Amino acid sequence: MEQEAEIDRLPIDLLAHILMMITSFTDLAQASGVCRKWKQGVKEALARRKTLSFAGYKMDDDSTARLLRHAYSLKELDISRSRWGCQITDNGLYQISLAKCVSNLTSISLWGITGITDKGVVQLITRANSLQHLNVGGTFITDESLSAIADSCPQLKSIILWSCRHVTETGLIVLVSKCRKLESINVWGTRVPLDCFIGLLTIRPALQIKPRGLPLNVMLPVA
Repeated sequence: MEQEAEIDRLPIDLLAHILMMITSFTDLAQASGVCRKWKQGVKEALARRKTLSFAGYKMDDDSTARLLRHAYSLKELDISRSRWGCQITDNGLYQISLAKCVSNLTSISLWGITGITDKGVVQLITRANSLQHLNVGGTFITDESLSAIADSCPQLKSIILWSCRHVTETGLIVLVSKCRKLESINVWGTRVPLDCFIGLLTIRPALQIKPRGLPLNVMLPVA
């Protein structure tokens, strides 16, 4: 009779704890296919994770959404563009928005994902009501997304709009006016005139506008 392997004797809780240490999603997928117990262990490992980063991995809509469906405790999600080419689209953001963890996310990074538009971003953001930090730099979002962020993310503290060339002064004013906890905004590479940033500081004087070094303070009106 074949003797049971030592690792197969591990309780499912301990197996899940070990599998949590695996950072490669390819390895997790392979581990999930070992046996039924390991598949359950991978699910429980994902359910315990507080952070997930797909940066550096070639992810698509279905594989990303499939993993997130089990990540019930997730707080921070990073699906930034990788050197291998991220294939996330609006459909992927919609699928992600249906995951149970989305309403508890405090940080989301969609940096550099050029395959998404306002449609997908709005679908995701309207369900991410606990969001504090958002990176949508390098995407093609417009004021439509900024409006959704302003209406859905009252806890927002920082946002990166690096090279978001389709956002306008109108969208930024709505965002800063409604997100009363906003502390920092990165507007490098946008096409918004300097006068707009002075207006933002008039609305929220303590706001940090990045990149640092913009000649704003000297132009503020004297009270």
